Amino acid sequence: MRRIVGMGGALAVLGCMGGWARGRAEAPQLDPSVYLKYVKYLASDRLKGRGTGTPGLEKAAGYIAHQFRLAGLKPVDGSYFQEFSVTIAARMGEKNHLVIEENGGKKRLRAREDFIPLNFSASGRTSCEVVFAGYGISAKEYNYDDYAHLDVKDKCVLLLRYEPQEFDENSVFAGKAYTMHAQLPNKAFNARLHGAKAVILINNMANRAGETDALEKFGQTNGPADAGISFVQIHWETAEQWMAGAGKDLRRIVSGIDKDLKPESFAFPQTLQVELETDVRHVQRMVRNVVGYLPGETDEYVVIGAHYDHLGLGDQNSLAPSLIGKVHYGADDNASGSAGVMELARYFGARPRMKRGILFMTFAGEELGLLGSSYYVGQPELPLDKAVAMINMDMIGRVRNGKVYIGGSGTGASLKTLVEKAARGVDLHVDLTEKSGYGSSDHTSFTTKQVPVLFFFSGLHADYHKPSDTWDKIDVPQAVKVLRIVAGVTEELAEVKRPQFVKVEPPRMPVGGSGGGSGYGPYFGSIPDFTELPNGVRFSDIRTGSPAAKAGLRGGDILIEFDGKAIQNLYDYTYALRAKKPGDVVNVKVLRSGAPMEVKVTLEQRK
Repeated sequence: MRRIVGMGGALAVLGCMGGWARGRAEAPQLDPSVYLKYVKYLASDRLKGRGTGTPGLEKAAGYIAHQFRLAGLKPVDGSYFQEFSVTIAARMGEKNHLVIEENGGKKRLRAREDFIPLNFSASGRTSCEVVFAGYGISAKEYNYDDYAHLDVKDKCVLLLRYEPQEFDENSVFAGKAYTMHAQLPNKAFNARLHGAKAVILINNMANRAGETDALEKFGQTNGPADAGISFVQIHWETAEQWMAGAGKDLRRIVSGIDKDLKPESFAFPQTLQVELETDVRHVQRMVRNVVGYLPGETDEYVVIGAHYDHLGLGDQNSLAPSLIGKVHYGADDNASGSAGVMELARYFGARPRMKRGILFMTFAGEELGLLGSSYYVGQPELPLDKAVAMINMDMIGRVRNGKVYIGGSGTGASLKTLVEKAARGVDLHVDLTEKSGYGSSDHTSFTTKQVPVLFFFSGLHADYHKPSDTWDKIDVPQAVKVLRIVAGVTEELAEVKRPQFVKVEPPRMPVGGSGGGSGYGPYFGSIPDFTELPNGVRFSDIRTGSPAAKAGLRGGDILIEFDGKAIQNLYDYTYALRAKKPGDVVNVKVLRSGAPMEVKVTLEQRK
């Protein structure tokens, strides 16, 4: 901070808007001290990390709206806020119980102590026989299937965590790195696919001498809101007792599977029965995008946006899991971008009216899957066909080596030229190598609606998604340089010929994450909408020339069935797709405007 304060003269120079400020002596300036004030407030203890649905995020929304008002921005629809509902968490209800009936005797397990549901478990009651299904894996690519010749329909399946030979670097599985089959949502989907009623998970303590057999902490497991099947964890010791009652040795079974990769699945005697009730309740909250409009002379406009939410006290997205419960300040991610939106609102609000207006927006729910921007483009407050471009700032506060990354330059016919012009005289190296308008930030939502986009980003760092992402690490002079470029591009976009949208295909990366490695699995060609639906996966867009496009699928279609498998969520879709190979022809069922439609899709090789 002393270094920043001691650079008063340098900051004044950075605040000067240079030649593109139309030479007006009274022209406003970007003010580094005001920008830093915004960052410090958003990344303060008072806001406690701005988690979606928390009081801290609401305080941030009120603060941003107040700054919009001071800047002279107008509410679009009578309010600076656009409200929408999100599922922010799950909590255990009061009805979770598990009763074991064995040889006529009953034993009740205690919730949280003897068993626990996982946060993506479905809720419901069931009574069923128990079947041991090994690791719960069906992996054709490894010639391994725990469910082969095993009837689990309407049964509870007892599963081991992780996967076979997990400590064997020479394993046909991934060795040091787990494959997608080790992921718990995939185990849930596979069990559901085979007709099971519930999953009972145990840690694989046969391979973990000296480790504690801890139950999964509720709420910290990545997965869908509802996996469509009850899913609980019990202790290894309980499962060992079941095995002994069936004349089996659990440790010997695990060793046998690891030795030769041959499943040892079996059905327990009918004398073992489980009475299970899972009660997982999803917590919903109303959250708010903050929207302010600076009118122009016409009804066309430029969008300047950033997300203002972060991780609160940490969640499954924290990269410091041992520090969950501490404030994740999110100074760079993304107080830096939101502060930029406010400072640009203040700057442009003091300037003469331009040909086109500017719509300033900060989005909620980005960390949960671009929820705020996705909601906005579905219910826009101004016509999207009047938006000439969208500029997104996500993490602009930690410029290193004088370089700023700007994505999306290929989505508008003239964007590259406009960026290069705005960057003249600004002491930053502009990296325009990523021309696609797709990515893991809010500009993607606008790309899918054929709005040209630019994405400003200063790069990842060691403090990303950790409590150590604090305001004192923001490089204010460099961030203001980024704002100078954004301001220059905005002024050009507000005055010059409207850039024509160009659809630039993103790299062919696996849907839903890489899992088994970059490029793993066949190519389908959809871009999913991460908004949770009651059932299915909505496509936000379809890549031009992809297998999905050739089959006639479109953005907005909702996938409900893939290769005969019911799809409830993105995890189901990812798993079902990766089980196929290039050249396979799959039947795909979607809902289009509420009506079912079936097509055949020929999967291709990733390139």
